[in-house]
Amino acid sequence: MNYAPLFTLHSLLFTLLLLISCKQEKPRELGVFRTPNATESIDLDGIQANGELIVLTLYGAQSYFEFYGEGYGTLFKLADAYASSIGCTVRVDVMRSESELMQHLLAGDGDIVTYGMPVNDSLQHQFLLCGQHELTQFIDSLKPIAWLVRQDAPLLAQSVNQWMTDHQHEFKSLTTLRVTDSSGRVYAPRRHAYSPILNRAKGQISHYDHLFRKYSTQCNWDWHLLAAQAYQESAFDPNAVSYMGALGLMQLMPKTAQSMGVSISDAFNPEINLRGAVRLINKLNDHYRTISDPNERIKFILAAYNAGSGHIDDARSLARKYGKNPDQWNGNVDQCVLHLSEARYFNDEVVQCGYMRGTETYHYVYNIMDRWNEYRKVK
Repeated sequence: MNYAPLFTLHSLLFTLLLLISCKQEKPRELGVFRTPNATESIDLDGIQANGELIVLTLYGAQSYFEFYGEGYGTLFKLADAYASSIGCTVRVDVMRSESELMQHLLAGDGDIVTYGMPVNDSLQHQFLLCGQHELTQFIDSLKPIAWLVRQDAPLLAQSVNQWMTDHQHEFKSLTTLRVTDSSGRVYAPRRHAYSPILNRAKGQISHYDHLFRKYSTQCNWDWHLLAAQAYQESAFDPNAVSYMGALGLMQLMPKTAQSMGVSISDAFNPEINLRGAVRLINKLNDHYRTISDPNERIKFILAAYNAGSGHIDDARSLARKYGKNPDQWNGNVDQCVLHLSEARYFNDEVVQCGYMRGTETYHYVYNIMDRWNEYRKVK
């Protein structure tokens, strides 16, 4: 849920690499198919009758990831939009390799592969290709890519290709995240960056110093640390909306905000937003209570606030497996966080939540710790 200091809407495709992401709530379960080793042919009419489009994909920057229990990824968002157009919800089953994608599609375990498969002669002989021109152009791929449909589902392939043709001009809009509150108001990504220190001579970091002082006592943090985190999240903009849909001063995700007692409309009230963030910090503090060193625990709390405790727990599991200290951030768990963007590691048997955008979380923690040190010098 990081909201990087330099933000533009044009960065959506690059930054959606990501911060993939699942939380502590529920890890993904791989390979939950419609019917094991299904042999019956299911085409468009059967899919619509079932009301569910089963997509097969891989974790990846643009293909699919989870963040706070929500599905993200450019190709996933397109698949979700297509499914809605035919009156269906989308269900995602994540495989571990391109060969698994093809194997399970041919077995009838899913309806369509929505990972950007590199097009070759073998692929064209085995499957019906969908959206080759549109996807290759939109993703700006150096080589042709396409979605795959079984040859016994020609109506589905025809429908997908027609939808791609008709909606290609809307792809950017369809993959730009927007948040809608209970009144129907839509919030698109936006942010105004403020100075990291408002008035050094007067010892004033921001307009919200009084709130940081007030609520830091509720989580036993130095108020300068809360201020440093707030700047990393929103650059002190209480009306900020990130490309991932995070809201307000402390960039709470909508579902997280609501679970912390903050409505979407109230998320732009800086005090209410900060109060919800402190509740989340306390929850994470309890989650990492076995980390005895309070200074180390702060780093884990920050990392989990950014990427989700599920991913950080995965990094700790990797640390245990590869002989590192799961209770120490620097040089240990931070390295495993970086590795979780590599297939070798996010497909490891000890990893439950898959791919994450590790570099973002890595820098998030260190940027806040560095800024905290600078803010403590402000008197």
